[in-house]
Amino acid sequence: MKITVDVRTGSSRAYIEKIGESLYKAHLHSVPEGGRANEELIKAVSGYFNVSKSGVKIISGLRSKRKIVNIISI
Repeated sequence: MKITVDVRTGSSRAYIEKIGESLYKAHLHSVPEGGRANEELIKAVSGYFNVSKSGVKIISGLRSKRKIVNIISI
């Protein structure tokens, strides 16, 4: 399943909210330096969809606030 995620960094609490059919907004603690925000996003998405972290891949937008994420249920 592919979803689009808008990422907001520097949030006081980390959570994900559903905006549309396959559009989500992720609020993350981490700053976008050294891939920390991408790692936190993978962890948050895996928890939200109850899949392992290895089942979540960012396929587009590694350096963007809008990312396309592929979720594979293992």
